[in-house]
Amino acid sequence: MVLNRRAVVGMVLLAGLPLAARAQAEPVRVGIVLMHGKGGMPSQLVGVAAVLERQGFLVANLEMPWSKRRAYDVDVSTAEGEVVSALDALRKKGAQKLFVAGHSQGGLFVLYFASRHAVDGVIAIAPGGNVAAAVFREKLGESVALARRLVAQGQGDVPVGLTDFESSRGTNTVTTTPAVYLSWFDPEGAMNQAKAEQGIDPAIPVLFIAPTRDYPGLRSVKQQMFDGLPRNPRNQLYEPDASHMEAPAASLGIIATWTTSIAGTR
Repeated sequence: MVLNRRAVVGMVLLAGLPLAARAQAEPVRVGIVLMHGKGGMPSQLVGVAAVLERQGFLVANLEMPWSKRRAYDVDVSTAEGEVVSALDALRKKGAQKLFVAGHSQGGLFVLYFASRHAVDGVIAIAPGGNVAAAVFREKLGESVALARRLVAQGQGDVPVGLTDFESSRGTNTVTTTPAVYLSWFDPEGAMNQAKAEQGIDPAIPVLFIAPTRDYPGLRSVKQQMFDGLPRNPRNQLYEPDASHMEAPAASLGIIATWTTSIAGTR
């Protein structure tokens, strides 16, 4: 290995530092778990993951239960466990600071996750899917009521066709059990965005990304949702000039700099 003079000088200076100072000089390894949006797949975030990895981040790009392939095959609690396992795996690879990042429904889920688990920071990219919103109550009300009746009748574990809703695609039918369905779509449950935000430990900072060309419904509530986060001076609202689907790639710069700052590497 050939070292230039600058590298040699740097090594000598570092070797001469006290142990505490050396520890501060060494970069903190940051791990990020990425989560796609409703009906999506990890392939949609491969480019984002690749860029972050090239910048030195440890990344887990997960397929979540709301993917196109899985269609709510497990309940919210099990989904939490999948993320916990991914965070543990990143920690074993050397991650010292851990972040969760999600797009669209993934963005809402990371807010909920942070209301129940300790992480070093949350990145919510164009979060959507708030089942407490009026449009969700209208579109999914009948299916939610049906699922409740089936659970009450002891048929909560019997798969049935129930309705899902997504702003750009409208309604569609998913086949899952009423119990699993309610864990995701109960208006007062996990995907109630206001409740999720209120449950976050105020010590956990949030990067809230609201693209300027997002869906009208999400644009109309962005400030309300950001203001609903527990007060933390490191919270940040970032508004890239991008559409809903373009938001993850358009936010790569701020994701890298914000997480680096929060992790203490700068």
